[in-house]
Amino acid sequence: MSTAVRLAGYATALALVFGVAFGVGSAVGEPPAGVPAVAAHTSDAHGHAPDRPGPDGSGAADARTDGLAATSAGYTLVPAVDTLVPGTPGEYAFTVTGPDGAPVTAYDVEHERPLHLIVVRRDAAGFQHLHPTLGPDGVWRVPLTLPAGGVYRVYADLVPTGGPELVLGTDLFAPGDFTPIPFGPSRVAQVDGYQVRLDGDLVPGTSSPVFATVSLDGAPVTDLEPYLGAFGHLVALRRSDLAHLHVHPDAPTPAPTDRSGPGVAFVAEVPSVGGYRLFFDFRHGGVVRTAEFTVDVG
Repeated sequence: MSTAVRLAGYATALALVFGVAFGVGSAVGEPPAGVPAVAAHTSDAHGHAPDRPGPDGSGAADARTDGLAATSAGYTLVPAVDTLVPGTPGEYAFTVTGPDGAPVTAYDVEHERPLHLIVVRRDAAGFQHLHPTLGPDGVWRVPLTLPAGGVYRVYADLVPTGGPELVLGTDLFAPGDFTPIPFGPSRVAQVDGYQVRLDGDLVPGTSSPVFATVSLDGAPVTDLEPYLGAFGHLVALRRSDLAHLHVHPDAPTPAPTDRSGPGVAFVAEVPSVGGYRLFFDFRHGGVVRTAEFTVDVG
């Protein structure tokens, strides 16, 4: 089904959704022109709506944070190495052990992959989104080059078959000099001639619509290509502790031939005031690029 036909079916419902979301004016930024009319609801780490009640009993879901521990629900991320030489191509290998202590060998496919690996330095620089290969022995392997010295955080985003959705995290070391980058607030990113703008306000403890809008040489990009089952992929990290919040557009999975743009709508929840780094992956012309933003909340 073409994008235009699919979106037409959502027009009436979305008029209500976005009318409520953006009618408050100054509380939440206006959606930019050209943002596809896709339904966007609060998502947990895999884009599913959580059903946890809020602390005030209102039914609003708590913002989910992940990646702060290597073990969760009996599953453990076990790296084969904890050090790589910066600037030198290497391999990162690891297993995920289950409650029985044995390596997990069966995973559900989420967003077209059985596991998503995120690597970022502790100052929230050097973001990489990778997709390792699983061997029959339960060992995941992926080529990895760390750009510079420092301590990196590694996140494994996965769903063991028959188990819960998980984001497990551990540290990876790169020996060498390290000078943290003091990222200032930024809602406009430049990457390979593309300009990507982030609109909308992140409000702690509430569902916050945000929009990434892509242009090239000043012209809107209207033929974004599907990537990981959507027209964009957003990762948010809290800078104070690198808590991982992983969100996606809540929209039907596009067909490989579908195109969209220039905007992609998301709804995210952040757990607290503070600084956040957001990384938006998009595909155009067969190439995946990442736009980076820094947002202060509260």
